[in-house]
Amino acid sequence: MKGLFEVDSVEETWELAARFADELRPGDVVCLEGELGAGKTTFTQGLAAALGVSGRVTSPTFCIVQEHRSSAASPRIPLLVHMDLYRLSGEEDVEAIGWEDYLSRGAVLVVEWPDRAGGLVPESARHVSFLHGEGEENRKILIDFYAVDGV
Repeated sequence: MKGLFEVDSVEETWELAARFADELRPGDVVCLEGELGAGKTTFTQGLAAALGVSGRVTSPTFCIVQEHRSSAASPRIPLLVHMDLYRLSGEEDVEAIGWEDYLSRGAVLVVEWPDRAGGLVPESARHVSFLHGEGEENRKILIDFYAVDGV
C-alpha cells in the first residue's frame, strides 16, 4: 500500500489500518512517524484489531514495548509488538529490548520514533507518516504510506 490518504475519524483510520494489515507478513517492520496526537496509536489499534488481537492497545510511551498476541484460531501473524523508542539512545538500547528476538519469532514490529533504531531498521521496512490537517477546526489526519529509497 502506497499513497496519501485523508481520514476524518477513528473508524476511517481503523479501516485504512485493516487494509494495510492484509499486506503484512511475519517479520515486517512498520515505522510510524508523526507528531503527538496525530493518530499513530489509533492506527496501531486498527492494525491489532485486523490481526485478531483482543484487549486494549495503548501507547507504549512509558513501558517502551507492548506485546499483543492474536486470539484468532489460526493467526497469520501471531504477535504484534508495538514499540515507542523515544526514550532510547540508539541501536544498542533497541537491541537490548529484544528487537532481533521479536523478528526471529515472526512478530510484526510497529515502531514509533524509528530513527532511534538506526541501522536495525531493514530496507524493507514500511513507513507510515501521520500529519494533522491544516486549521484548528480541521480534525482531518493525512496518512502517507511510502517506501524509503523506492523499496
